[in-house]
Amino acid sequence: MVRILKLAGLTPDERAKLLKRAELDIDNALNVARSVIETIREKGDAGVVEFVRRFDYEGATVDNLKVTEAEFDRAFQTIEPDVKTAIEQAFRNIHEVHRRQMPEEVQLAEIEKGVFAGEKISPIPNVGLYVPRGRGAFPSMMLMLAIPAVVAGVNRVVVCTPPDKQGNVEPVSLVAARMAGVKEIYKLGGVQAIAALALGTESIQRVDKITGPCSVYGAAAKRLLFGTVDVGLPAGPSESIVLADESTDPRLAALDLLIEAEHGSDSAALLVTHSERVAIEASRHAAEYLQKLPDWRREFCEQGLAAYGGIILTDSLEESIAFVNEYAPEHLEVLVNDPFAILGKIQNAGEILLGTRTPSSMATYAIGVNAVLPTGGFARSYSAVSVYDFLKRSTLAYVTPEGFEKLKATTEKLAEYEGFPAHGLAIREREKLL
Repeated sequence: MVRILKLAGLTPDERAKLLKRAELDIDNALNVARSVIETIREKGDAGVVEFVRRFDYEGATVDNLKVTEAEFDRAFQTIEPDVKTAIEQAFRNIHEVHRRQMPEEVQLAEIEKGVFAGEKISPIPNVGLYVPRGRGAFPSMMLMLAIPAVVAGVNRVVVCTPPDKQGNVEPVSLVAARMAGVKEIYKLGGVQAIAALALGTESIQRVDKITGPCSVYGAAAKRLLFGTVDVGLPAGPSESIVLADESTDPRLAALDLLIEAEHGSDSAALLVTHSERVAIEASRHAAEYLQKLPDWRREFCEQGLAAYGGIILTDSLEESIAFVNEYAPEHLEVLVNDPFAILGKIQNAGEILLGTRTPSSMATYAIGVNAVLPTGGFARSYSAVSVYDFLKRSTLAYVTPEGFEKLKATTEKLAEYEGFPAHGLAIREREKLL
């Protein structure tokens, strides 16, 4: 049975523990990450190879870190036709969603007569994407990261992803990468990947931004390298809330609770409901569905549900919604009777999936919305990965002679007030020169 916790009965310490997620337990990983980063800073390629041999595969050398054209070719030859068909449909939907996000390159509006202001949109020149592999293969994650970067027009998109013990990158992920337009992939994971991308080495050119979900060690590396490189949104161990009311089928709630729970023992999966009947029956059904999973996935679910997840019983739908906003989950499934009626009340969630036919597994693979989302409560201030993660805005302005006349007095007065005489001088002297 999945544990049921009465929200009103929790002590402040118990509530704080519930809100804490695995990625927030980062202190122990910081020392490890710091050591790896400093070694790579000092040794470059040699340091990268040292840690790839230790953590990824023993046969690593400087020459075989980068995926070759032959490896891409083999991936296309080995992919099963039905898997390729699935990847192609996922690609089409993800690409269409992100194509529609692209803003106009130049936006300029007349603010008052003769005064024009707006912005120019440009892609970030070099971007590093981290595609995890630790507990499985994630070609869907490759698409979710690579497509918006390529659609945004990033000139150089480089991927780091952990290889297997033989030094091979998962082949379907290679197919997905090439389909999205990525050609530069390195076989390294964890802290060494983040450090190499951020610092650069003799053979791996540094990037301007890194994004992609990491383990707690990768998250520690990003924290330490903040300021050296833009480390993107906080994306760590997976987490979800299934929001239910008395109308929710407990079997659906139980099934969807397990979607995120099976990601790993550090994942957080919660069912939040004010219906005691739904809570009790969902707990029973979840225990039954767990028996249908392979042993290793069932173990992940059981460990994660015991440590970071479970069923939260509230006193009302309003209290459930308030808890959702406090928790700020990565994934939120809304299985209540009328999901659109409460949509306006949901303020903090990486993604909001409405209705009984929109499970998070479908959003992860097929709908096209981006599944790389803020975790650890950062949905309060961060958004899903999109083309905007790979674009930067330059403010744009143009003033005509008429506009100059309208603004000169205001500019001079504020420059004088703030004590910047050269600011005002530039206005007065300009009148003589133009």
